[in-house]
Amino acid sequence: MSELIVIGYDDEHTAERVLDEVQAMQKDYLIDLDDAAVVRRTPEGKLKVQTTGGSIGGGAIGGAFWGMLLGVLFLVPLAGAAIGGLVGALMGKGVDLGIKDDFKEQVGDLVAPGRSAVMLVVRRSTPEKVLEELRPHGGTVLRTSLTHADEEALAKALGG
Repeated sequence: MSELIVIGYDDEHTAERVLDEVQAMQKDYLIDLDDAAVVRRTPEGKLKVQTTGGSIGGGAIGGAFWGMLLGVLFLVPLAGAAIGGLVGALMGKGVDLGIKDDFKEQVGDLVAPGRSAVMLVVRRSTPEKVLEELRPHGGTVLRTSLTHADEEALAKALGG
C-alpha cells in the first residue's frame, strides 16, 4: 500500500526546495518514493505542476497519473483537453483512488492562490526522520493511503 502525502506551504517556491530535499533523502534510503510532484497556484489562480517522471502501481504512467490525481483533487482538467478527457473517462470507470472528499477539500485549501504543495506517493519511509528533516520548512501535512487495489485499478484504467 502506498501513501499519498501532501505538504502545503504559504508561498509558491518552498515546495520545490522540499522536493529536492526529499529526493536527497531517497538517496539516503530514508524514503522510497513511487513518484512526486510540486503543485503551485499562481496569485492569478492558475495551477502549475512539476513532476519527477517516476512511475506508480508497477506501470510507467507518470503524467497520466498526476493528471488524473490532480484533476480529481482540484476538479479541473490539467494539461489541456487530453488530460481532462482522461479524467472524465477514468471517473466514468469508477476510478477514484478511494480518496475521501474531505481530503480533496483540504488539499484544495492548501493550494490556494500564491501557495504551493509537494505531493509524494510513498512506498516506504522512516517517518520520524523524514519529518524531522523537513520540520524547518514548516508546512501543513496531509496523508491518505492508496491501496494496492486502487493502484492496480488506476494502472488498468490507464492501460498500464
